Amino acid sequence: MEIKVNFLIAGTQKSGTTALDAYLRLHPNLGMASEKEVHFFDNETYFTNDPIDYSPYHQAFAPKPEHRLFGESTPIYMYWRTASERIWHYNPDMKLILILRNPIERAFSHWNMECSRGAEQLSFWEAITNEQQRCQAAWPLQHRVYSYIDRGFYSKQLADIWRYFPRQNTLLLKHEELKASPQKIVNQVFDFLGVDRLIDIKPHEIFAIPYGQTISPKEKAFLLERFAEEINTLEQQLNWDCTDWKNNG
Repeated sequence: MEIKVNFLIAGTQKSGTTALDAYLRLHPNLGMASEKEVHFFDNETYFTNDPIDYSPYHQAFAPKPEHRLFGESTPIYMYWRTASERIWHYNPDMKLILILRNPIERAFSHWNMECSRGAEQLSFWEAITNEQQRCQAAWPLQHRVYSYIDRGFYSKQLADIWRYFPRQNTLLLKHEELKASPQKIVNQVFDFLGVDRLIDIKPHEIFAIPYGQTISPKEKAFLLERFAEEINTLEQQLNWDCTDWKNNG
């Protein structure tokens, strides 16, 4: 059975993509990749030859007769500069689901994750104040680990996506709304994909992971200053009210 991937949960990291992936796996007509985060379109080794061999990508799926659509969740796609063009060449009709989170909270959650993985030894304050210098090591690519602040500049990432895909092919969601009203938000996703809604969506426990420490007022103020203009830009770009991000960073 030949497949074509039709939709992606493409961003952003630490914004509820694991929960949304779990919800979509409940739908009998959606063929999700065998594991979350296939990391195909951000893997440079797959794009050194012409034509591109997509068979390694398709091997991540186990199609069944009832599957109408195929999708996967790799949240770095939104952030990875070369991913949008690669996705467009693969499927110009791809639908992209993008969850955005308060960038201050996202950065702190990202740092906590890297600490738990053993990939980060610096304090959060040291990490965010030295980010630019540390990330230069990955140039000309982005840094996958230390990009705590850089990943939060969503407006540029969205503009890059919309260079290749029409806005109607993107569904923008707020992390806070997915967490508070999963049934409502997941139904929006089902409508966007054109499949039947599911009746009973229970909150996914992924949101319950605790942090070992809390963000300090100094760190919060530093990040709010960095993101203030970006949040205002995003409000205009998406016609969103992000007052909660400004007040509760």
